[in-house]
Amino acid sequence: MSYVVDFESVSTAGLESSPVAEALAGLRANEARYFKNKYDHTFTVEPASADSEAVAYVHRILLEERDLVIGSRPLEVTSFEVEGIRWTYVFYESGLSINVLYTLEDAGKRAVGFKLSDGMEVPAELADRFKFARQRSKLAGTIRGSFFVIKGEY
Repeated sequence: MSYVVDFESVSTAGLESSPVAEALAGLRANEARYFKNKYDHTFTVEPASADSEAVAYVHRILLEERDLVIGSRPLEVTSFEVEGIRWTYVFYESGLSINVLYTLEDAGKRAVGFKLSDGMEVPAELADRFKFARQRSKLAGTIRGSFFVIKGEY
């Protein structure tokens, strides 16, 4: 069942099993606000089990580009296209959010972004490989983020 993320009334719906559910809900709402303000796009998520193709797409890119396997269970996913960019998000039980920005036009921006919910530890699979910058968010508290550029075609 799809869920429209409300960034004015933050809900942990779909994220309850996460030990940092409130912070992860804030992170998800922060993303929803970004897409509403920048693209006038309504950010809608669904259980990861309902869109295994999107989860597999993100996991394939992580494996092929950086030999990364995420140990946490995916809870929610969204995949959409706006202004020639395909966006895919996976929200994990640990509090991790991974997004793939993939410009459909050749030579456009293509990257994988990692965001850590407030209160979660850096996952072991990412700890020695990425440096995380901090940013403040009214909805999500302190967000730590990192990214890498995608070199392959997906």
